[in-house]
Amino acid sequence: MNGTKQAAFQAGRSQRQSVRYVIITPARNEGRAIEETILSVLRQTLQPIEWVIVDDGSRDETGEIIDCYAKKYSWISTVHRPNRGFRNPGGGVVEAFTDGYCLLKSYTWEYIVKLDADLIMPSDYFETCFEHFEVDPKLGIGGGTVYESVDGTIRIERNPAFHVRGATKIYRRACWDALGGLFPAPGWDTLDEVKANMLDWRTRTFPDVRVRQRRPTGSNDGSWNDQVKNGRADYICGYHPLFMLVKCLRRLGEKPYGIASLGLGYGYVSSFLKRAPQVGDRALIRYLRHQQLRRLLFAETIWK
Repeated sequence: MNGTKQAAFQAGRSQRQSVRYVIITPARNEGRAIEETILSVLRQTLQPIEWVIVDDGSRDETGEIIDCYAKKYSWISTVHRPNRGFRNPGGGVVEAFTDGYCLLKSYTWEYIVKLDADLIMPSDYFETCFEHFEVDPKLGIGGGTVYESVDGTIRIERNPAFHVRGATKIYRRACWDALGGLFPAPGWDTLDEVKANMLDWRTRTFPDVRVRQRRPTGSNDGSWNDQVKNGRADYICGYHPLFMLVKCLRRLGEKPYGIASLGLGYGYVSSFLKRAPQVGDRALIRYLRHQQLRRLLFAETIWK
């Protein structure tokens, strides 16, 4: 590396090390995984100024583990919510996140991170992610590519380029303020990105940054229930019926055959018949449906 490049690299590194960010982690019955996540954050080359871990009514040792680390590190704090007695996919996570957000002591943060409690990250994960934000001032939401290790084989979760997994989302402060918070229901992690794009921000997953998820997405619910939940989330988000039909047809060939397609369709249609409440922002729904119709016509969209 020549002198000029080395000086530029050191200047960039110095700037990244001054990035002020906070993390909020909702955790429910994560006693078998959360300690590895905590250790991953402690090993980061760029550490947060504050980390709030929310015990969302756990019935295992999650609360004891997070309290132990909070006693050791002044920038880690914990919140303990009562056990609601059941899982509340989507809504429960956002409620727990919001509780943590309300208890943040830091006001000068530049980025806020929603981080799941079963992730394992390389030591330069956040430093590398913030490099992407530095390069693109209009990048409002970003995060690493989530993968799972199945029988020693890495399996990357495939998502649209604009979609950042809810497990690891980084929000730029100005974008977060424009969003006005998260929608407390399934589909929240799509609605935030759609709204950000509507407000002229960009959102994307970073293909060169990977984070390992210990538990496969939807494993708590089973294949059928997970797809029904996704279909319900799509209805709540306001997905266009025609786009939803095409989405279900495309899933017919996925294993286990028919489960994804039928589950999605059932979740969407049953929510319609029950008149489940949708997101109240009609302008957001119109924007999403316009993008989906353009997608069906192979025009340029947030899906690219």
